Amino acid sequence: MTADLAVMAYTVLDQARADLDGTLARLAEIGYRGVETYGLVEHFGPARVRGALDAAGLAVTSAHVPFPAGPDAESILDQNQELGAEVLVWSMEREEFDSPDAIKRGVQRVNVAAEHAAARGMKIAYHNHFAEFSQFFDGVQAYDLLLASMDERVLLELDAYWAVLGGADPAEILTRLGDRVRFIHIKDGPALSYEDDVMVPIGEGRIDWRTTLSVPSGLRWHIVELERLHIDTFEALQRSYDHLVGNGLSLGAR
Repeated sequence: MTADLAVMAYTVLDQARADLDGTLARLAEIGYRGVETYGLVEHFGPARVRGALDAAGLAVTSAHVPFPAGPDAESILDQNQELGAEVLVWSMEREEFDSPDAIKRGVQRVNVAAEHAAARGMKIAYHNHFAEFSQFFDGVQAYDLLLASMDERVLLELDAYWAVLGGADPAEILTRLGDRVRFIHIKDGPALSYEDDVMVPIGEGRIDWRTTLSVPSGLRWHIVELERLHIDTFEALQRSYDHLVGNGLSLGAR
């Protein structure tokens, strides 16, 4: 399903830390409509980041920050409430999918975070990597065990690329989980190695984005994330934008 197109800030983290206003302006010039923050609030502070996003005309889609469940919970919530982020997104560790008991222990942290966020009028979203889909216990996929123990208030951010690496079909996940999946990370490449894959502009790799983004879903944001590139970052973001918006898969501002 079509949705507004955004960028995950990790994609331009080095550029943004060197020139926040200029980097965000370039994203807006390409036509991106929003940013999922990562590593910017910690560097500049929430007021500075929000001001720069507003000046560029970019929305805050969500904030990629640790679950507010430990001693830093109140600080995380304070900063991101000031930023204006309504949804905080994070993941569990790979080793937390080594057994059903490990999953249950890990998800307790997610559920505590959901409770803390709800008290501020905010929400938590869970972002997957590949172990959630590659691991099975007595025929049950780790992702399903995770969801079975997870607070129903927790939303989902589907990283379709890592889901494919884990052997899953992202279109099936979107269809099955419906309105709970509000965000999708869009990246492309060979989908062979979590550690070594080099990303390419969207539409130039292995992922079937036309099918994935066409199925009925609850997606509110399509978020491009290109973690490792061998070409210029802004060139890759432009080509990705042209593919997604030009083919009617995502909604841009140009």
